[in-house]
Amino acid sequence: MVEISEFPHLAQKYSVQGVPRTTINEKWYQEGAAPEAMIIAKIKEAL
Repeated sequence: MVEISEFPHLAQKYSVQGVPRTTINEKWYQEGAAPEAMIIAKIKEAL
């Protein structure tokens, strides 16, 4: 977890538009809240 107000360069690098933003392996991301099952499925897919 990264606090974007403390690390604005990371927010810019990952094009953060909303909070929370979940990023997996710098290839998949989800803006905003998502159901746990959806996040778990994407983590498995990314592995």
